[in-house]
Parts: sequence; C-alpha cells; structure tokens
Amino acid sequence: MLKLKSLLLGSMFGLLVVSAALAQVTIDVSKITCEQYVLDQVIDFRTITAWLDGFYSGKRNNTVVDTGDLKRNADKVEEYCRSHRDMPLMQAVETTLGGGDRAVGSKK
Repeated sequence: MLKLKSLLLGSMFGLLVVSAALAQVTIDVSKITCEQYVLDQVIDFRTITAWLDGFYSGKRNNTVVDTGDLKRNADKVEEYCRSHRDMPLMQAVETTLGGGDRAVGSKK
C-alpha cells in the first residue's frame, strides 16, 4: 500500500512538473474561481487538485495521501462550486472542508 501511495504522490508531482515545463505559466491559485475550476478554464483540474491537496496537507503537516478521502473531498468541493461559481476556489475549499482541515482530491 505504501508503494501505491508513493506512486500516486510521485505521479501528481510529475504531472505538476510536466504541466509547468510545457506551459511556462505562473498562476495565482487564490484568484481561480469555482467556475474556472469546474469548467477547467485556467488549468487542468488534476493539476490544481494536486496542488490544493499538497497545500492543505502541508498546512496540517500531513504526508499521508488517502485516495478515498481525496475523491470524497474533491466531490464535495466540486458540488459546492457548481452552486457558488463566483467564489474563489480556495475559499470554497475552506468553506466546504472546514477551514482547510482536510485535503482536496481529484474530480470525477
């Protein structure tokens, strides 16, 4: 199971590195709205989801990736964002998941 978690974390990091290398774009995640997230208008949802998961996990000093929690939390954020499209994504995450206490996962 540890190998699977390491592989998943490595894959997420690799996705971020490859995406950044190809695009050479800097994105202020705090400016991304729910609408942009739901419609994949700024960046691929997998990339932003991996970043958000790492950001909030880092705030909690959590180095464990629970793939079940990732999916459940991402589904909650996506559902909330669909009805709050003008809200900043990071605010939606904190509102939905209780102040960023939990990480975010991948969309359906």
